[in-house]
Amino acid sequence: MRKRSLATLSAALVVGSLCAGAPQPRAEAVDSGGGVPAPPAGSATGLGVDLDTVTIPELQARMAGGSLTSSALTSAYLRRIKTIDPTIHAVLRTDPTALRQAAASDVRHRHGATRGPLDGIPVLLKDNVNTRGLPTTAGSLALAGSPPDTDAALVRRLREAGAVILGKTNLSEWANFRAAKPTSGWSAVGGQTNNPYVLDRNPCGSSAGSGAALAASLAQVAIGTETDGSIVCPAGMNGVVGHKPSLGLVSQDGVVPISAEQDTAGPMARNVIDTALTFSVLSGGRSEGKLTSRGGLRGKRIGLWRLPSLGPEVDAVMTRTAKRLRTAGAEVVEVTPPYQQRLAELEFPALLSEFHRDIDAYLATREGPRDLAELIEFDRAHPGERTCFAGQELFEQALAAPATTDPEYRAGRAELKDLSRRSIDETMATHHLDAIASPTNPPAWTTDCARGDNDVIPSSTPAAVAGYPSLSVPAGFVDELPVGLLLMAGDHEDGELLSLGAAAERRLHAWRAPRYLPSVGTGASR
Repeated sequence: MRKRSLATLSAALVVGSLCAGAPQPRAEAVDSGGGVPAPPAGSATGLGVDLDTVTIPELQARMAGGSLTSSALTSAYLRRIKTIDPTIHAVLRTDPTALRQAAASDVRHRHGATRGPLDGIPVLLKDNVNTRGLPTTAGSLALAGSPPDTDAALVRRLREAGAVILGKTNLSEWANFRAAKPTSGWSAVGGQTNNPYVLDRNPCGSSAGSGAALAASLAQVAIGTETDGSIVCPAGMNGVVGHKPSLGLVSQDGVVPISAEQDTAGPMARNVIDTALTFSVLSGGRSEGKLTSRGGLRGKRIGLWRLPSLGPEVDAVMTRTAKRLRTAGAEVVEVTPPYQQRLAELEFPALLSEFHRDIDAYLATREGPRDLAELIEFDRAHPGERTCFAGQELFEQALAAPATTDPEYRAGRAELKDLSRRSIDETMATHHLDAIASPTNPPAWTTDCARGDNDVIPSSTPAAVAGYPSLSVPAGFVDELPVGLLLMAGDHEDGELLSLGAAAERRLHAWRAPRYLPSVGTGASR
């Protein structure tokens, strides 16, 4: 099939979203009981749009027609943050210049000089993405002093596209690469982020605040980052869409690192069209891949990797998902990608060496600890870093890990790259697949600082280690807890994956607004 640019995909998805409509809510926000009042529904804004379900193309159509301004839209999101965020603790801070940014966008709209589909659209940034004039802390008190002097490259792209930088979201401190038993969604700077669906459940990490904020409709889109699972797991557990791009399509410049061999920022949104449009900006429109203009499922071959270890309720969601995809004309065959045990053995040692190298390079650009050794001493000296969990075992192991020039390290990383790519490539070739699908996540576990996470979720690893794209879309629920469908494809097939994800999203129709329940048991999935 002829290759076309991501701009073509964006145009096709815009048309599809306007024809088919955005995913519609299946439940209204109601009084959740237990003394926790349900926040207002997204439609209660006075804008004439439902923030829960409106898409960027619909917002742009209204702004072009004069019935909506970016200033009004930004104000509505700021009000929602003020009202709702005290319940979920997803947003660390808002940008005091947000309304000025929105006013500048309104001028461009009035003069017909808009910069593209993100012009005037409010965006939240994970707090490990350098943002000029705003603290960028990675959740750590060690970086909470002086903001960075310059924007990360991806933030420059967003500003050039006219997006409104609304603020920063909480994250798992140091992107969950500090302690052996961390609690996702907790940082010394921001405390604990809660899952909006059930408040005592975890939002997953490390882009926890970005996922929770989107579930609560606190911004139109958000930026997350991933080394292995940190975009797609929060997307799955918070019932939103998350795209981990192919490695290298989004610049790593100015993003607090774990590993240059796996790290990437990526877009998160409540629907695939907004995700795709944001990705087009983040990547500078450089992604190319096989695109289907209709974005349908008929004739597509999808390999279902069931992962029964995630439990029978999740497996039941996958069974219903496969049935719905087949009803839409897709062929679904069961697969098990090879080499997974070896990938699990090799990945962590490689990340330790890479983290030591890459965090030292990043810290040298900021005020505060100048390298990993100083960072370890900072944590020992500051009790605020130990209010949820005390450990920094991964820091200490990374400090002692072999250098990335070590032959044993280099052999391990080479084997990792080879086996991870073969795990996907061979599976897709053997079964003639357009994508591999798997559950993104189990039902969210109860947040517990003493126990830490219960997050052995293998589905994200093949694409994360290979540097291939993955995309999580809502698939269903176990009780009140969302479960995502993770789609994976070959290198730089981001456009094709987004097309397929949009088609799956329309068929599954699985999104519904959170109800902010204080707690819930587990039971039948749906």
